Amino acid sequence: MKILGISGSLRKASWNTALLHTAAELLPGHKFVVADIGGLPLVNQDLERDGKFPAAVERFRDQIIEADALLFATPEYNASIPAPLKNAVDWASRPPNVLAGKPAALCGASPGVLGTSRAQYPLRQTLGVLSVQMLGQPEVFIGGAAHKFADGKLTDTVTREFFGKMLETFVAFSARVRLG
Repeated sequence: MKILGISGSLRKASWNTALLHTAAELLPGHKFVVADIGGLPLVNQDLERDGKFPAAVERFRDQIIEADALLFATPEYNASIPAPLKNAVDWASRPPNVLAGKPAALCGASPGVLGTSRAQYPLRQTLGVLSVQMLGQPEVFIGGAAHKFADGKLTDTVTREFFGKMLETFVAFSARVRLG
């Protein structure tokens, strides 16, 4: 299975991007690619010309089309979705909506005790409106991330095990969605 990871954080030392790299480690039998959304321009229909999008947007949309499943890792900014991630989702949803029908799961890490629940719920709602097939359970809200990551890796054993179980469930769910 080809899984596209999409991190809502642009930081080099992002816990959420590290979470996607951890997913790749925990899913060795699958092809895992992490998208770079940092070069996407802000959504502006004036940038669409003759049915084409800016080059960075075309690349991102092609990655989604080529993926069998999507794994979103989102930080929480001001109790909501980070602007870069919302921008990426908005570009992907421009007609034709390349997100429609894709199986997806959410995860996230933050320093707070609530993890990224306040970002994941509005992201889940947005993706649902766009006909993304969302994994419902288990949910992964990693709080206290400063104590669970080291040197760009998720090191907390209990969290890694729980995340690994979610990923197994996600792969099985994605296979069912793809079979229709």
